[in-house]
Amino acid sequence: MNPPSPSPRTEHDAWGEIQIPADAPWGAQTQRAIGHFAISTEKMPPELLHALALTKRCAARVNAALGTLERPVADAIAQAAAEVVDGRWPDAFPLSLWQSGSGTQSNMNMNEVIARRASALLGRPVHPNDEVNLGQSSNDTIPTAIHLAALLGVERALQPALRTLRGTLAAKAEGVRDVMKTGRTHLQNALPLTLADELLAWVAQLDQAGAALAPALRAVQGLAIGGTAVGSGANAHPDFGPRMAEALSEATGLPLRRADNPYAAQAAHDALLQLHGALRGLALALCKIADDLRWEASPGLGEWRLPANEPGSSIMPGKVNPTQCESLLMVCAQVMGNDVSIGIGATLGQFQMHAAKPLLAHNLLQSIRLLADGMRSFEEHAVRGMEPDRERIAATLSPAMLQATLLAKRIGHEEAAVLYREVQASGRPLRELVLERGLASAEQFDAWVKGG
Repeated sequence: MNPPSPSPRTEHDAWGEIQIPADAPWGAQTQRAIGHFAISTEKMPPELLHALALTKRCAARVNAALGTLERPVADAIAQAAAEVVDGRWPDAFPLSLWQSGSGTQSNMNMNEVIARRASALLGRPVHPNDEVNLGQSSNDTIPTAIHLAALLGVERALQPALRTLRGTLAAKAEGVRDVMKTGRTHLQNALPLTLADELLAWVAQLDQAGAALAPALRAVQGLAIGGTAVGSGANAHPDFGPRMAEALSEATGLPLRRADNPYAAQAAHDALLQLHGALRGLALALCKIADDLRWEASPGLGEWRLPANEPGSSIMPGKVNPTQCESLLMVCAQVMGNDVSIGIGATLGQFQMHAAKPLLAHNLLQSIRLLADGMRSFEEHAVRGMEPDRERIAATLSPAMLQATLLAKRIGHEEAAVLYREVQASGRPLRELVLERGLASAEQFDAWVKGG
């Protein structure tokens, strides 16, 4: 039999008193939001909450340095916020993602959790608004936290996974430069190329997608912090915004700065839209790679043998499926869906405040996480262990298409096409047909099909 729950405690805010579970680490405004936004199961992304706690920690220290917050209070707030960053209070943030478009409820949830913990550390009450949220507003702290979380996710997870996948594909290409295979256009056999040519084309796609990230990331490095409610910086020290950008840059190692125009940084989130556009480009490149590899590992083509990681069927013994390719394709489909949601969400800024910040955060951070994890898994469990089936590739490679193409400039396109169709129908070598018809000598044919 479970012991009886302790009696709820009573807290109050500007709306009056409210009952809160006795052991809940949050306060009145969080408790109201639990009841008012009981929508679905999605919560604020943990990366965002950690970035928001980091923002609060730096804010306490900056306010102390500016003389707007007593040093002991600032130290208690900073320590409490650091504990959140370290993941010590994972159950302290119960709110639904689907809340105010400014993220006010989650900002206050963070303020209340930090204030309650700081109060215990300090031995006297710490106010969530007047001290933890000093010089801030949800309208500038939430977008600042989104930018931080996105930048950290790209730097620490996505870009390393992209570099590793790119490097593994490039290394694989070095080992198959001598392997000729049938090229395909319109799903039909075309001119030959090497396996290395194909792999290096995938590498080039990844390089292009990675290059597109750079300018998008530079825009995200501008932070809204210090703009408070509308971008004017009301109720904040005039040096608070620039000093916060410096403090956050020092804490993360990121090249951060105050947004060039804080009004724009809060009223619209074009930088996040542009960043996700670059992620969408990466997803499209990964789709091409995963789908090509899935087909080339199929029994019909059989050019690559993929690692047999797990049983492929619950009914057919020994069946192996291209599961890593399928997983990555689903990841990319989700990212492209997120791009649609972000595109619509980006239209929801009115006047001086954008009213879809939690939506943008959820989709952007999910896409970063999905792409990073998807590339890591694809590289580790598919690309790293895949091997070419050289015998199968050689058996299916026909030189007739290449020969006919190289002959066309000597004997004419139509004549070469007629000869190639006869090769397909009769199975006779193209060289034999050319010599039989007197279209070239043996020496001429050999020189022409070598590009001479």
